[in-house]
Amino acid sequence: MLILDFTATTFEWRGPAPFMFAKVPDKETQEIKEISKMLTYGWGVIPCMVTIGKTTEKTSLFPKDGGYLVPIKVALSKPEGIVLGQSVKIQLEFNT
Repeated sequence: MLILDFTATTFEWRGPAPFMFAKVPDKETQEIKEISKMLTYGWGVIPCMVTIGKTTEKTSLFPKDGGYLVPIKVALSKPEGIVLGQSVKIQLEFNT
């Protein structure tokens, strides 16, 4: 199991649907890349558990520009009061 803790700022990315995301910092991105082949289930998406505050949700990291984005779904943003441009403490848990 790999657990990573970091702080990142939320931003909006308009893909198929508008979502809030946070970019995984470079140091943590490198750690994820070391285990990514064991975890990915296609096109580079990495399944994990994300915790912000007291809320934990199952999600998948999106590969983007050599790094990863953490989707901040409504199930996380609403109970934790997360808004665009906010700095949040994030914990990612990967089952290796």
